[in-house]
Amino acid sequence: MSKKSKKKVVVTKDTSKANPESKSGTKKVSVNTKKKVTPTVSRNTKRGAVTSSRNDEMIFGRSNYILMAAGVALIALGMILMLGGWMPDNNTWDDDIIYSTRRTVLAPFCILAGLSIEVFAIFKK
Repeated sequence: MSKKSKKKVVVTKDTSKANPESKSGTKKVSVNTKKKVTPTVSRNTKRGAVTSSRNDEMIFGRSNYILMAAGVALIALGMILMLGGWMPDNNTWDDDIIYSTRRTVLAPFCILAGLSIEVFAIFKK
């Protein structure tokens, strides 16, 4: 579909009387009102914004994923160390089984170490 140019006719009074063709002292002038179309430009590029190219780069690298796997393994090890606590007999109570150093110190330390490795792996560039 082609666009036709619109013309606008403007009638003005001729005060110079230099034009003998104009009998009534008016002059007809046709003005082309078709706008010149320019290509659209993004406003963001004019302001110096950073344009992102669609690269298929991964957010994390190989070392990040290795550190994340190590962190998950430490967290799982800490959970496994916390397991247990069964009494050998239902009629006896042994504080050393429930409150052992493995469950109260070593397991929470492994879990916190795993979480800190996870945070480090996420923020490592």
